[in-house]
Amino acid sequence: MILAKVVGTVVATISHPHYKGRRLLVVQPLVGPGEPAEGDFLALDASQAGIGDTVLVNREGNGARGVLENPDAAVISVIVGIVDSLHLPELPK
Repeated sequence: MILAKVVGTVVATISHPHYKGRRLLVVQPLVGPGEPAEGDFLALDASQAGIGDTVLVNREGNGARGVLENPDAAVISVIVGIVDSLHLPELPK
């Protein structure tokens, strides 16, 4: 699981049947100071997240399919929670 920020939405007139009734969001992984930035990726929303929300993303296919309760789902990443607050202790220098 990773922490990420929702930065956009995807609109598709035609999508895979496993995506029906779910929003597809663009998320940007959050990294600590000095860590290399990762690229944005797409995740199905299972928690009613919106742009600007900090979210918890399950980015592993089998776990993502378990969240959707569909062992055949064509999905790798699912937003499983919205983070209300985050406290990071200050790291020693």
